[in-house]
Amino acid sequence: MMMFLVLKERLKSFYGKYATLANGLVKFLYSFAALWMMNDSIGFMTALQNPFLMLLLALICGFLPYGAIACLLALVMLVHIYTVSLEITLITAVFLMLVALLYYGFQPGDSYWLVLVPMAFFLKIPFAVPLVAGLSAGLVSVIPVSCGVVIYYILLYVKQNAGVLTNDAAVDITQKFLQIIQALLANRTMVVMIGVCAAGILVVYLIRTLSVDYAWVIAIVMGTVAQLAVAFAGDFVLDVSMPVVQLLAGAFISILIAGVYHFFVFAVDYTRTEYTQFEDDDYVYYVKAVPKVSVSKPDVRVQRINNPVRGQQSRRR
Repeated sequence: MMMFLVLKERLKSFYGKYATLANGLVKFLYSFAALWMMNDSIGFMTALQNPFLMLLLALICGFLPYGAIACLLALVMLVHIYTVSLEITLITAVFLMLVALLYYGFQPGDSYWLVLVPMAFFLKIPFAVPLVAGLSAGLVSVIPVSCGVVIYYILLYVKQNAGVLTNDAAVDITQKFLQIIQALLANRTMVVMIGVCAAGILVVYLIRTLSVDYAWVIAIVMGTVAQLAVAFAGDFVLDVSMPVVQLLAGAFISILIAGVYHFFVFAVDYTRTEYTQFEDDDYVYYVKAVPKVSVSKPDVRVQRINNPVRGQQSRRR
């Protein structure tokens, strides 16, 4: 345990000194992973699959804010989808524009959730992002996380129906739009997963704001239980087939990810909890203060000790 606490303090110290470099590196890795998964899933535009182009785009993203990164990744996604179908490209573009206008005009800093959610689904750990969002953000994060779920299922629909979408030139364009919209709206699995993510964020946020010991840990566990409960309820109510083993494995990995995030960001020492109160002319305030877990970095010094025998021999000479 002490080893991880020391590592945490060293990472905090490193980030304090090299925050700009660390943020750029995180954005680069984040963008490159998103591009790699996108090309692996819907890599229909072969020119965008060039590894050097992916590295160049990720390097550019390292200098951009997260809102601009989301726009660049959305453009790459639309180019891939356009190779398959113009109609679904227009539908996806309209959806992204509505999200940008109705939400991200007011909360531009939350745009990374739109990218993290599809990445988590591709990695088979869909429960991880709602847990982290509930720990670090407010209830409003339900909106970008839900939109991220919709984006993932749009990509999945394009991947599964690429052949049909490419070869249906004989179908009327209006009929194409209606078929695509109906297929997306009738996707019960997408509806269930939106409910799963919303339930996870709601439960985690409500519990972690309680003034009880180990509220963050309880929130992670109960949030995972809530997500599993909604997933299994959707299986029975909406007749949505859910792979049980995959869900349980993904839930376990998501708990580990949320636990690591909690340790490095929110870990506190409940044994040193302090209670105090103070007042002003209108209110009496009761305060519970719980210090964060921290240790001082070990100061390792090497001291050289001369051999006295060799020193005496050198003086005699």
